[in-house]
Amino acid sequence: MKLRILPCCTLLCSLALAADIPHLQKQGTATQLIVDGKPFMALAGELHNSSATNLEYMKPVWPRLAAAKLNTVLAGVSWNQIEPQEGKFDFSVLDGVIRGARSENLHLVLLWFASWKNSTSSYAPDWVKRDFKRFPRIRIQGGQTIELLSPFSDANRDADARACAALMRHIKEVDGQQHTVLMIQVENEMNVHRDSRDRSPVANRAYAGPVPKTLMDYLQKQKSELLPEVRQVWQTAGFKTSGTWEEVFGKGVATDQLFMAWYFARYVDRVAEAGKAEYPLPMYVNGWMSGFGGKSHTGDALTPERVNSGGPEAHLLEVWQAGAPHIDIVSGDMYSWFVESCAMYARSGNPIFIPETQGGQEGSMRALFAFGRYDAIGFSPFGVDGSRAPDADFSGSYDILTQLAPLILAHQGKGTMSAAFLGPKDPPQKVRVGNYTVTAAYTQPRRPATPAPQEVQPFAGAIFIAAGPDEYYVAGRGVSVTFSANAPGSSQVGLGTVEEGSFVNNRWVPGRQLAGDETEQGDNLSFRTLGIQRVTLYRYE
Repeated sequence: MKLRILPCCTLLCSLALAADIPHLQKQGTATQLIVDGKPFMALAGELHNSSATNLEYMKPVWPRLAAAKLNTVLAGVSWNQIEPQEGKFDFSVLDGVIRGARSENLHLVLLWFASWKNSTSSYAPDWVKRDFKRFPRIRIQGGQTIELLSPFSDANRDADARACAALMRHIKEVDGQQHTVLMIQVENEMNVHRDSRDRSPVANRAYAGPVPKTLMDYLQKQKSELLPEVRQVWQTAGFKTSGTWEEVFGKGVATDQLFMAWYFARYVDRVAEAGKAEYPLPMYVNGWMSGFGGKSHTGDALTPERVNSGGPEAHLLEVWQAGAPHIDIVSGDMYSWFVESCAMYARSGNPIFIPETQGGQEGSMRALFAFGRYDAIGFSPFGVDGSRAPDADFSGSYDILTQLAPLILAHQGKGTMSAAFLGPKDPPQKVRVGNYTVTAAYTQPRRPATPAPQEVQPFAGAIFIAAGPDEYYVAGRGVSVTFSANAPGSSQVGLGTVEEGSFVNNRWVPGRQLAGDETEQGDNLSFRTLGIQRVTLYRYE
């Protein structure tokens, strides 16, 4: 009898562990990261690329990051460091990084720097780099080889997948109960540079061969709902359902990008699959944005020499979703075109996680916008351990978001929350939130008494949460906020009680009651400095 019970107990324990580890879960239209049974907002920052390879370097960094109000740190894990000899793994530095994060009650998102990092293969082990025959590189026009592992090589893929599996197996062993590690980024900014595709013999054969049936089946199934970028290329070539890449999509940079995206995605999917078989944490990829269809994001022509081709850009979102089903999120490194990029990545059911972006004053407003408008899972400026360490502006925004986190998480995916992000020259923005339309207009944020040298015009932003039919919490800086009824021609809207305040232990603690000059005689909420206000509304004829 006992012999029959033991396997059942083992199965039940395994199922309980799988349900308990960090995972993604839907709430309305949003996707949330669940940690220890509760939704979690990653108020994160990314270290410089190689910072987490040395524990002494990191010792003074951990307390600084915690003091800056981060709750999560994005840290690179180098394939070269954990597998310096093939099949022999050393996780001592990684274990120290996990201990360092725990010492300050910080979580980790680990960045698997393996086959690709910033369009190169600089983090691959020496035994991979030195063996050109076993581990082939990409070739560009003219037959030149570049230091970029080919996604068309099974040897490259399988070596990476074995190492990723070993990494995830070890994380499960040392962190399967504590859940310090929340997610994994698989590779980093993989794409072809200096040409629009790999032109090695094996890649040329694949390009001249048929478009894989898996991709064609996906496109045909999603034909009526395809995003416009891929649909337009396919349509222009005649919506063919089979043929070579140029027969199905035409000739040009856009087809080369689709081709490379598919093979990068298939490679990455195998790496993710191997890792998840050991410990199925959520996994994502990040894209270096350049452009699609012959034009960059700024409208300039994209020649093969100028494009970063095949990475997980928003234009290629559906190709990555079709080719890498073990990847949970397709993300972009959003330095430029921030508002537009958020909108483009938030398509086709793709959750928003921002692994790299600006910090500082602009980043502080971007964070409010990402969580409020796009139900972001996390937000992470780059280089938080060095010259781009969080300043007072950025730490202030993370403090506000920490206070608001329970409220934000409760309202994600329900249509009762939104946000605005404004530059000095932007017109007022209108968003519908709950029973009212909120208008946010740029106002000059209050500057310090002694401006910093070469100070740039500050950005502004706000997050709006409808806590009840006529009750809102608004947090922001550099905006004035007015409310109007959603139905045109309906009654006017007045401000009832306006309070500034803060959340302490998830409870609203009011400060001053604002009226008169502080609300423009009852006309709007004013945020010259960063803060939270609670307002009740009423209607009158």
